[in-house]
Amino acid sequence: MSLPALLRGVVPPLCTPLTPDGEVDTRSLAALTTRLVDAGVHGLFALGSSGEAAYLTDAQRCTALDTVVETAAGRVPVLAGAIDMTTARVLEHARAAEALGADAVVATAPFFTRTHPAEITEHFTRLRTALGVPLFAYDIPASAHTKLPADLLLSLAADDVLAGLKDSSGDDGALRRLLVRVRELSGGFSVLTGSELAVDGALLAGAHGVVPGLGNVDPEGYLRLYEHASAGRWREAAAEQDRLAALFALTDAGDENIMGRSSSALGAFKAALHLLGVIDCPATAAPQLPLGPAAVKTVRRLLEDAELL
Repeated sequence: MSLPALLRGVVPPLCTPLTPDGEVDTRSLAALTTRLVDAGVHGLFALGSSGEAAYLTDAQRCTALDTVVETAAGRVPVLAGAIDMTTARVLEHARAAEALGADAVVATAPFFTRTHPAEITEHFTRLRTALGVPLFAYDIPASAHTKLPADLLLSLAADDVLAGLKDSSGDDGALRRLLVRVRELSGGFSVLTGSELAVDGALLAGAHGVVPGLGNVDPEGYLRLYEHASAGRWREAAAEQDRLAALFALTDAGDENIMGRSSSALGAFKAALHLLGVIDCPATAAPQLPLGPAAVKTVRRLLEDAELL
């Protein structure tokens, strides 16, 4: 389906289920996609950070995206991550995503090498010129090592280069200031927060939606939160946000002595989906280590506390 002029709502960044030997588990991915669409999400974001795109081969990325697009079957728009270090490599991923039926492409600034804002502008402009689908910027300085400046984003929005932003900067102050300026744009520019723990505040400030990794596990919770906020029921929205914040503790279940924070979060999402019977295997891509039995027990307890299991 075509992307709306202003994308709003809950757009979960899909996990990519894997088989024990590290291949994309298309059956489980289709089941997860169906679960989220049936829950009523407003879109899907494949091949983002929660989708372990950085760990997948080009062929695996295509397999995953093809599965999501085919399963979604036009019921909701599918955004596809085209995440790589340089413009030429991102273009290859973006063109492949468009050919597979993605409704929009999501890209970071170039990374590994240091990049000037003028070069980031050139990067996004080249991508948009080459594509026939909308382009979203992905602001994730923890991974790309560049914070996308508001002036740059607004200029590219005004020039119809960018259709929107997925903000995973962790900088709530900068996001708030950006949202104030977005109101002055004449065209559509969708700002989606990637912060699972401050969605109610972001929506109150004017964000158009949320891209929550935890939405793989509890899409209904984020949909209730979004519906409360859309209706101005801020007390109910805050209560739902508090419940989701408690559930988000599952991302801390991993042993920080043997795995990174991202590995713990991804492992917890997959462990939760496995416990819920959505995916067949909770494996994460190498070299990430799996959650131990004690961590999985913690994930189970939190699912039970949230009345999901």
